[in-house]
Amino acid sequence: MSFVLTAGLAADSPQFVPVLQKVRVRLPVGRPRTRPGAVAADKAYSSRANRSYLRKRNIKAVIPEKKDQAANRKRKGSRGGRPTGHDAGLYKERNTVERLINKLKAWRGIATRYDKTPQSYLAGLYLRASMIWISDLLKATD
Repeated sequence: MSFVLTAGLAADSPQFVPVLQKVRVRLPVGRPRTRPGAVAADKAYSSRANRSYLRKRNIKAVIPEKKDQAANRKRKGSRGGRPTGHDAGLYKERNTVERLINKLKAWRGIATRYDKTPQSYLAGLYLRASMIWISDLLKATD
């Protein structure tokens, strides 16, 4: 998991690439994995830049196409290109991330943003994520 802290009013979509660049998945041996097999995101992340970044890195994009983007593509006819692929089964797994975000925000320090500095807020995010991870590990061993 990775966090990228931005201003409160900043849009999420421009942070798509910086977040993916920070992802490191440790394996039992060897160096950490930096390229996931697929990325599931909602329609807000369906920009051309995000899709081309995923295509360059050979990562499957599981992002539904916005209605206006589909209409513009269809209006162009054969010059508009093919429709984007969308794996509905993988897209259903996106709710795992949404549930994690809800668990993070359930902690009062994160939800109310009492911290004065970005560093202390980010430390709170890591602390809360660690608490959730340890709790899940303890449930799995029972």
